[in-house]
Amino acid sequence: MQASSTPGPDLDPLRARSGFADLVDYRLTRWQSDEAEVQVTIGPQHLNRSGVLHGGVLCTILDAACGYAGCFLDIPGRRRRAFTLSLNTQFIATAAVGARLTCVARRTGGGRSVFFAAAEVRDQAGTLVARADGVFKYRGRSGEPEGEPAI
Repeated sequence: MQASSTPGPDLDPLRARSGFADLVDYRLTRWQSDEAEVQVTIGPQHLNRSGVLHGGVLCTILDAACGYAGCFLDIPGRRRRAFTLSLNTQFIATAAVGARLTCVARRTGGGRSVFFAAAEVRDQAGTLVARADGVFKYRGRSGEPEGEPAI
C-alpha cells in the first residue's frame, strides 16, 4: 500500500465525491491509510433558521471523514466501503459564513468487519468547532486486507 494519496485528477471521482458531497459542497482534501481530511467553506446555505451554522453540516463532515479514514485502499481495481453504526458528536463552537472548516479523522481501531474512528473539526484559526467518535461496519468483504473488487 502507498503511504499517502492526495486527491487529484488521477483519483477515481466515485471514491472522492457523491451527490450528497456535492450538495453540502465538502471536499476530500487528504486521504491516506487510517486518516482522512475533509474541508468545507461555510456559505449561507449551511446556516439554520437562526442564522448560525447547522449542526447537520458538522455531522456530515465528521461522518464522511471518519468513514474515509477507515476505507483507504491503494490497490488498483479494489475498494473498501462502510456504513455508520453510531456517531457520537459534540458541538463546541460555531463558524461564520466564509469560514473554512477542516475535519481530520483517524481510524482508531477495529478489525475486518467493524472499525472505530475519531475526528475533529477546526476553523482556519485552529478553533475546535466539533468532534466525534464513530463505529462503522464494512460492507461485504471490504474489511479484508485486499478489500473487494470495485464494480
